[in-house]
Amino acid sequence: MLRQGDTGDWIGTFLGHKGAVWGATLNTDATKAATAAADFTAKVWDAVSGDELITLAHKHIVKSVDFTQDSNYLLTGGQDKLLRIYDLSKPEAEPDVVSGHTSGIKKALWSSDDKQILSADDKTVRLWDRSTMTEVKSLNVAMSVSSMEYVPEGQILVITYGKTIAFHSAETLEQIKSFEAPATINSASLHPAKECLVAGGEDFKLYKYDYNTGEELESYKGHFGPIHCVRFSPDGELYASGSEDGTLRLWQTTVGKTYGLWKCVVPEEENAEAAKARTTLPGTAEEEIVAEEIASENSDTVYSSTPEVKA
Repeated sequence: MLRQGDTGDWIGTFLGHKGAVWGATLNTDATKAATAAADFTAKVWDAVSGDELITLAHKHIVKSVDFTQDSNYLLTGGQDKLLRIYDLSKPEAEPDVVSGHTSGIKKALWSSDDKQILSADDKTVRLWDRSTMTEVKSLNVAMSVSSMEYVPEGQILVITYGKTIAFHSAETLEQIKSFEAPATINSASLHPAKECLVAGGEDFKLYKYDYNTGEELESYKGHFGPIHCVRFSPDGELYASGSEDGTLRLWQTTVGKTYGLWKCVVPEEENAEAAKARTTLPGTAEEEIVAEEIASENSDTVYSSTPEVKA
């Protein structure tokens, strides 16, 4: 499903997989999308029209997909423990295959201007050289890796496992710092300006930390189930959280700014300096987007109707 980033408005739904979708990504200019699924395929889509462009067959469940910056290659990883690199200009050709993982791959990402690959299985993160297709270094962690985010500005790798949120150099895998959360964390995201980070997990809460000091800035509940994914928007103005409760929620990084659905209203007062900004929103300080059934069996178009959006 594709939604507008600043409002959560539904744009369209990609229909075609016959199993659970485990991973999804957009290319740099958001013209193409890629998905990884339990039906043993990865698919490439036209993100504007919703048309399926390419289906890439695998031998097991696919968990992760990632485009190169030029969108010419797609990296996949999954339960068969292999990394595959597909040339999208020749989708019928056999992919380059990288082996070395000892359990199913949970996440695979391009790094260092697509010259290296970062991948994670159960308790191991590995760094690969693309030109030689060989392992450069590996990192063992104490518990199963739950998420991994690559931040190109500063070459930072964010890894979560158990209650730990760890930051490593994406070039050497050396640890920069780590924080411990009160509950098991499933996902974490670093603000583009590296001022703060957000994390969510099994206790239904979102946590915001100061990246420099590790101080917990705030924590709050909004979801009614475990949180499985959190991500900042590219401009850092908001972040999204996805939960087992079937909702996606959008949150302002700095409450009180006019952005998307959030409108800042300054009351008219004689003393302008004394005026205080207040934020008005329909209902709450974040927008709840309720998961819904999109297409009926009789529908023959993926963009036929707009599902109900509850705010």
